[in-house]
Amino acid sequence: MPPELPTLSWMAHSQLIPVQLRRGPFTLGDARIAGLSRHTLASKSWKHLGTELYCWNGARENQWELISAWGRLLPPNAVFAGSTAAWLLGLDVEPARPVEVILPNPSAVHSRVGLKVHRCQLQDFDVVEVRGLQSTSIHRTLLDLCCRQSDVEALVTIDMAVSGNLTTVPALVRYASDARGRPGVRRLRSLAPLGAKAESPMETRLRWLLLRAGLPTPEVQTDLRDADGRLIGRADLYYPAARLVVEYDGANHRERLVEDNRRQNLLMDAGYALLRFTAADINRQPEVVETLVRRALVKAALGA
Repeated sequence: MPPELPTLSWMAHSQLIPVQLRRGPFTLGDARIAGLSRHTLASKSWKHLGTELYCWNGARENQWELISAWGRLLPPNAVFAGSTAAWLLGLDVEPARPVEVILPNPSAVHSRVGLKVHRCQLQDFDVVEVRGLQSTSIHRTLLDLCCRQSDVEALVTIDMAVSGNLTTVPALVRYASDARGRPGVRRLRSLAPLGAKAESPMETRLRWLLLRAGLPTPEVQTDLRDADGRLIGRADLYYPAARLVVEYDGANHRERLVEDNRRQNLLMDAGYALLRFTAADINRQPEVVETLVRRALVKAALGA
């Protein structure tokens, strides 16, 4: 069936929308410069995103434009924080539900629809500039997220930062050690040493499951070689003493099934043991995951 074409009435109507307001979110001030009033913006052509913040209904969702619009609306000393800062710094998180900022006391700006305001005084080293916007630094952002995320989700975010080369485990450990008395610091201190270059959030959740069960800490993303030293694969998680590979099979496993099977055969032929788990295993039957890994480690220790 051919794609549905825009109607002539819609095309004619869209031509009445100022070009500068079609890209994404804009402020009431932007609208007035383009010749529109608050009354005009109350029509069905426009979406009200927050106090004095709007978007044309025909515009594609654009997180950067939304955050940038808030940046124009907020006072100059506003610093984007939390998940919004994490996204600005390059982490794969939802940045705008709601947009988060830090403002010092006193301030006339309060939380509203689409905006969450936190109040505190930031140190200069906790603020960086990202494409002209002020954001909390990666270390301060991770500290703040430790206040509102669970242990495992905070570790997922830490792993993303380490994998993206935004920080290193030693640097994060030092920051956590120096951040005495701040909210979230206890959790950051406990999780920072566990940070690793995991390739996916589910891989981190699998590792956390094993750690919570009291199992040894596995290596992350380890190159595996055969007896001749040839590289035959990379393990998501690896216990070298047991030569045990623990893998997370994501949604793309079905697409690369033949390649994965060949890799598995090479690993087993080279003397590696292999356990593979899916999201359903991790989320619905973690005790089975724990039991299988524990048994494999015990079996290897006994030389069976």
